[in-house]
Amino acid sequence: AKVIPCRSIRTEFVQSTSDSDYLAKLHCRRLGFKHIMEEESNCKWWADSGRQILSDLLIQSSKDPKDFQSAYDEMLEFLNGPVENIAQMAEELQARNVKCTNFYDVALDYILIDSFEDLEAPPSSVLAVMNNRWLSNGFKETALQTAIWSVLAAKRRLLKYPDGFKALFYTISEILLPCLAWGFFGPDEELNELMTFFKEQVVTFIRDLYSFQHVRYCSVDTLAQDIMTLAKSRVEATLKQAGL
Repeated sequence: AKVIPCRSIRTEFVQSTSDSDYLAKLHCRRLGFKHIMEEESNCKWWADSGRQILSDLLIQSSKDPKDFQSAYDEMLEFLNGPVENIAQMAEELQARNVKCTNFYDVALDYILIDSFEDLEAPPSSVLAVMNNRWLSNGFKETALQTAIWSVLAAKRRLLKYPDGFKALFYTISEILLPCLAWGFFGPDEELNELMTFFKEQVVTFIRDLYSFQHVRYCSVDTLAQDIMTLAKSRVEATLKQAGL
């Protein structure tokens, strides 16, 4: 188990039978995603799907997705840029104990799972505002946005590279996080349903990747095929739910 680097043992989260089962499958997962990302059309599909889903969530929250799309494309430009960019990203993510800079470890494990875990336990100050029935919804939404922006501004001040991976990620987060958080904690039931559905699709997808019932662990090729099949069905379901 010690030879497979990981930032966090997520045995319970992915519903694996043991830590060694989790680590063995994590190793296979990395090989599967590496194989997937060697094909240009797959890289494009993941990038396009991410842009589409997140834009749709913003639209359903009555927000213009233009700034998000521009920030998202800037991030893609950085990742597709010179090889030094990836080395710099690895250095930046070391502080967060990210051991491998591949799609699974960065996008799914570091960004998405961490975000959902943060949503499970929001700061008490945020909950106090959200639960105060004397405050208007407009005030609550602004207060939530301000709280998120101040946290990101503090993080941004600590950055070594003001135009690196984390800076680009914070720019995306400044646009997306207030919208996602308001969807989860705000009073709009339809929006709450959509955000919860999105979260469930992502979590179920990640758990399915660790299940022998959903993924064939026969070879890297079959594993990669099954990952893509699962991903496409989850993306399709999310876009359908978003109604766009």
